[in-house]
Amino acid sequence: MDLFEYQARDLFESYGVPVLAGIVADTPAEAKAAAEKIGGTVVVKAQVKAGGRGKAGGVKVVHNGDDAATAAEAILKLTIKGLPVNRVMVAQGAKIAQEFYFSVLLDRANRSYLSLCSVEGGMEIEELAVERPEALAKIEVDPIAGVDLAKATEIAKAGGFPAELVEKVAPVLVKLYEVYAKEDATLVEVNPLVLTEDGQILALDGKVTLDENAAFRHPNHEALEDKAAADPLEAKAKANDLNYVKLDGEVGIIGNGAGLVMSTLDVVSYAGERHGNVKPANFLDIGGGASAEVMANGLDVILGDPQVKSVFVNVFGGITACDAVANGIVKALEILGDAATKPLVVRLDGNKVEEGRAILRAANNPLVTLADTMDEGADKAAELANA
Repeated sequence: MDLFEYQARDLFESYGVPVLAGIVADTPAEAKAAAEKIGGTVVVKAQVKAGGRGKAGGVKVVHNGDDAATAAEAILKLTIKGLPVNRVMVAQGAKIAQEFYFSVLLDRANRSYLSLCSVEGGMEIEELAVERPEALAKIEVDPIAGVDLAKATEIAKAGGFPAELVEKVAPVLVKLYEVYAKEDATLVEVNPLVLTEDGQILALDGKVTLDENAAFRHPNHEALEDKAAADPLEAKAKANDLNYVKLDGEVGIIGNGAGLVMSTLDVVSYAGERHGNVKPANFLDIGGGASAEVMANGLDVILGDPQVKSVFVNVFGGITACDAVANGIVKALEILGDAATKPLVVRLDGNKVEEGRAILRAANNPLVTLADTMDEGADKAAELANA
């Protein structure tokens, strides 16, 4: 889960990371009140989960409440990289002497953590990595040892910080790592981390990504979710504990096991090239259990997608036998009743496959077509979606 900048700022503050005052506002009037409360020069910043806000006109420096209201009014009308701006943060201004970069992230390839650090910040880190890769230090972080003051000093020196700044920066890096570790984040990034003219080190713009797999340890993270922007189908699936991701296609997919579902997406994509270039409409893994309730919830979500023209149910019976899956499909269609209107192609294989196919044949539901193989099922589902 990606956080908005204001949420990252608040999280940093709770861990003692030095930040400037910031107040969120949903209207120009609220922005004016926020600017007057903070006082002096402030920065009105669009709150969207995308980079390039400044270039898009989403960041404006103003010097009084009236100008903050005017800036907020303009910013709240923007759409940045396809994302509408519904909220701004009014942040205290700072006199910046230097800009730096720091991040710590999950390095999946090496099964470790990685810190990126540079004395040259403020620009897109991707540009720095390409144009001057030697200026961006990459330091592995042992997940067990973490980042203490000694490690933070090593990171700052590798990033090119002079000795007099290392002593100021290193304690801030320790606190930022504390945010990363204690909040179960997969990314904590500050760009820019700045030195002000009066000698302070401040985190001016933070990005934080939280690991949703660790949500059970952080009940407070639920309040950070941007539910207004969530896809309604994904929200519905989440409420029913379904592993669902919406895609931009026409063939709904249900499978048991992430690997099988990923393979099904590929096979449907290939089959779709022969039938009007239709594509998978979703990823949906029902896991090891295919009860009537689970199957009904899954079908309900998929059939609620107006883009879906057909559904491919691809199940390999292992722990859950195919006859149980077949009974789940039959009962799910009974539960959904008139809500089930789109054709289903079902491929069963594995434990008790013949019994499962017999159950579906006996039910004789006009919406259901049986397929013997995954390729056959994908081809038929793509054909039906294109019909």
